[in-house]
Amino acid sequence: MSEIREITSGLQFPEGPIAMPDGSVILVEIKRGTLSRVSPDGKISVVAKTGGGPNGAAIGPDGKVYVCNNGGFEWHDFGGLTVPGNQAKDYNGGRIERVDLATGKVEVLYTECDGHPLRGPNDIVFDAAGGFWFTDHGKTRERDRDRTGVFYATTDGKKIHEVVFPMDGPNGVGLSPDGKRLYVAETWPGRLWAWDVTAPGQVTGSEPFAPGGGKILVGLPGFQLFDSLAVDGAGNVCVATLASGAITVVSPDGSSVEQVAMPDPLTTNICFGGSDLTTAYITLSGTGKLVAMKWPRPGLRLNFC
Repeated sequence: MSEIREITSGLQFPEGPIAMPDGSVILVEIKRGTLSRVSPDGKISVVAKTGGGPNGAAIGPDGKVYVCNNGGFEWHDFGGLTVPGNQAKDYNGGRIERVDLATGKVEVLYTECDGHPLRGPNDIVFDAAGGFWFTDHGKTRERDRDRTGVFYATTDGKKIHEVVFPMDGPNGVGLSPDGKRLYVAETWPGRLWAWDVTAPGQVTGSEPFAPGGGKILVGLPGFQLFDSLAVDGAGNVCVATLASGAITVVSPDGSSVEQVAMPDPLTTNICFGGSDLTTAYITLSGTGKLVAMKWPRPGLRLNFC
């Protein structure tokens, strides 16, 4: 593996990176409550102030950024690392937001589904039809945490439905290169799930006792927690892995699992950029850094990005 290059530091728990055509990276700063832009020289500028806890982010068909806002965390210093904790004391629910990059205007699209409030929306991916899949990680309190699932919604703010329920802290979400497979990383068990996509917002699976009939591609041993993910051009699923501090690379059939070590136990996300999509941008959230490295395989070009 190539050398890890630091682009910038001083970020307040970065997540949701999007590699832009101009070489900049748009990401969220969860603790700061902002959508921010990191220029190639490392300069950080605020695009929009969302408040709460902006988490996953993706470019939609209209060129705007769609943000999963988890509503906010309590924050702790753990040996010099910034660590999220229970839901924030001023938490008032989770939401899906749309941000205009030109003006910084923030719109709220969804706060509930079928009468059930969104608790902690986490990660998001657009399909070729222009709709988006997102996970709701839920919130944790002193003695309990939420049961949540996976959703599909449209950008007009009018259609949302729950597709998979229940899951234990669903986090990263992605689609295979042909769009026919949905992947979701489940944080607490350290499991990567897959379903066959039959139509926009619809999945099927053959496991009768699994959520939505899904198939487990891999479950990690020991204390390793899955965070967000990206899919590369060959269909491998690259999952940011907490505690061990790594990017776990899983083949489409789950038969091959590799890990690329990172210098932060709170490695939270990866995206691909550059002209040939072989630059991996990785958020090291505990230390507040955005880093880059040459990836051995090109990433998957995302819809509308």
